[in-house]
Amino acid sequence: MRETLRRFVERLPLEFRVLYAQFLARVVDLEALSIEADIPRFIAQFAGVLILIDAFRTLGFLFYGQPLLVEQGFLSGTMLVAGLVAVATWDNIFPDRRDVMILGPLPVKPRTILTAKLAASGSLLGVGVLALNLGIGLALPFVTGASWQFLRVLVAYWFTAAGAAAAVYGAVLAVQGITAALLPQRWFLRLSAILQLAGFALFLSMWLFRPSYASAMELVRAQHRGTLNRWPVFWFLALFAQISGVFPFAPPELARRAWMALAAVLLGMLASLLLCYKRTMKKAVEEPDLVPRKSSSGWMIAMGDSVKTAVVQFSMRSLGRSRQHRVVYAFFLAIAFAVAVSTVTGVAASHHVQPVTTSFLMSTLVMLCLAVLGLRSIFSLPVSLKANWVLQVTQLSPSENYIAASRRAMLAMATIPVWLTAAGLALFYRPWHQVAEHLLVLALAGSIITDLSLIGVSKIPFACSYLPGKSNVQYVFWAYALVFVPLALIFSTYEQNVLDRPLAYLVLVAELFAAALVLWLFNRHRAKSAVLYYEEVEPEVITTLGIGAWLPPSSETTAEGQ
Repeated sequence: MRETLRRFVERLPLEFRVLYAQFLARVVDLEALSIEADIPRFIAQFAGVLILIDAFRTLGFLFYGQPLLVEQGFLSGTMLVAGLVAVATWDNIFPDRRDVMILGPLPVKPRTILTAKLAASGSLLGVGVLALNLGIGLALPFVTGASWQFLRVLVAYWFTAAGAAAAVYGAVLAVQGITAALLPQRWFLRLSAILQLAGFALFLSMWLFRPSYASAMELVRAQHRGTLNRWPVFWFLALFAQISGVFPFAPPELARRAWMALAAVLLGMLASLLLCYKRTMKKAVEEPDLVPRKSSSGWMIAMGDSVKTAVVQFSMRSLGRSRQHRVVYAFFLAIAFAVAVSTVTGVAASHHVQPVTTSFLMSTLVMLCLAVLGLRSIFSLPVSLKANWVLQVTQLSPSENYIAASRRAMLAMATIPVWLTAAGLALFYRPWHQVAEHLLVLALAGSIITDLSLIGVSKIPFACSYLPGKSNVQYVFWAYALVFVPLALIFSTYEQNVLDRPLAYLVLVAELFAAALVLWLFNRHRAKSAVLYYEEVEPEVITTLGIGAWLPPSSETTAEGQ
């Protein structure tokens, strides 16, 4: 098998092989992911998370067995992974300035560049789809099909999973390609941030709000109501049922929608990409990415003194102009946005105000934590290391002023906007005194989370070089799933119990206020002696040979005397 694969690779054109290796190294921004600048290790960790999810859900299916429900969940998860991969690798398919300047003078055809980029991005997508469906892709055909049907169900499952992923991935590329081909380069770059946020929010919302049906009878009733027509996951579920022949639910009109969507998306993707490579490669060089404003008053929103205002404005503009920072932060904001939309959808479905519940309290707390931690995770990523010297030579104020400005930037860009969003959502809940009490608790929690995230930070946001390998995607994922979510549920349940008990509520507020004050004073005291740093380096480790442990006592004494 390995020899056959090697021969196949050797038959590929040399230009394609070289470009594929280069584009694969650029398919994911390593600084944004902090995986020690190692693409194979990143892909392995990315696959490891999905394999664990697949293993848990496969075991659940083998013990409890609900084929229709499991198939819906895995198709929905596959489409979510495909959408997130497409948005995370947003600009990697299309030619940028570096590609045009380096590859343009070389005798390399544009279609070779396009094919290599598609293969590199498709490799990451293929790893995600394979890792997420590896276990269930074998267990489901084995359980649901007879011995003579196993091969048919197996082929039907993997064809449906690949088709669902290709439809979502192709839809994102088609929209992006048409937008890039029709708009000027600088307009497209400005619209790109909005499209990324919208893409993250759309895919997460479809995954969170998708209805699920455990039996064929429920699916038939939903089909009569027209509910299934609005959800692409059920189109591909019907396609799988039609090809495999093992499910009683296989409406031909839904399967026809899946075939039509897949064909339209793939044709639209290829057409838009070819148009983009033929018409927009020159625009990447001829048109500037950023142009000066026609009129500029020089007015900025005051965030305190000049240092605080400058740092906050620098942070806001860095986040708005940097693609890698937008991609990472968009993931956190999209989850928070999905939680907010879920809350509004629940209220709209009931057509009346809701009582303050533990679910509402926990959802607002999760939104706040995601926004703060997401922004903190990208504070350490530099925008331009070549420009950091400007901040170094202009440091005229004490370090404590810059650290206080970093805290203000966190409050202005994450804590306060999410708190205002939670306050808007709280208008749909009653009684008013419980809503006001929760908003006070949420404000104190926001201050605590902000100060906790800034402990030990002695640098200006987006202005310090980043040392890869300081975090691990798998550890963060499971820490959030196994530690933070249960703690948030416990805290929200306790808060729900004390909202109508004035004395207990005052004790809770006093404890939160004391914790917020202690953390603020601690960070302020530490900032007075802190020194700003712009270059992050590995700590020096002195390694000894341990020879003294093998010497006799007399020899060791003699060595010490000498």
